[in-house]
Amino acid sequence: VQLQASGGGLVQAGDSLRLSCAAPRRTFSNNAVGWFRQAPGKEREFVASISWNGGRTYYADSVTGRFAVSRDSAKNMVYLQMNSLKPDDTAVYYCAAARGSYSGSERNDYIYWGQGTQVTVSS
Repeated sequence: VQLQASGGGLVQAGDSLRLSCAAPRRTFSNNAVGWFRQAPGKEREFVASISWNGGRTYYADSVTGRFAVSRDSAKNMVYLQMNSLKPDDTAVYYCAAARGSYSGSERNDYIYWGQGTQVTVSS
């Protein structure tokens, strides 16, 4: 199952971006979806996740208050709205579908991954 993340780009500090994640309905309909990111030379880290029905969201401390995850079940899409971007947010961002309906930061909970989209924030 292939997830497709898109919407990355080169922006300046303080700018906003919205990432999108698309997948087949059978992948998204009953599953939580998470966003992770990986900067050069660093481990892939959790950014945010949303439950199967959008009722619960979780965020890494580093993005709380700046990022917002949402989903549109009718379109089989999940979004990551990123505001007040910082150079430290520079990374490849991945979306992933979890095994269950509710998932947080544990990478092993996620079984389907997309190819990632590059976000670069200049100072």
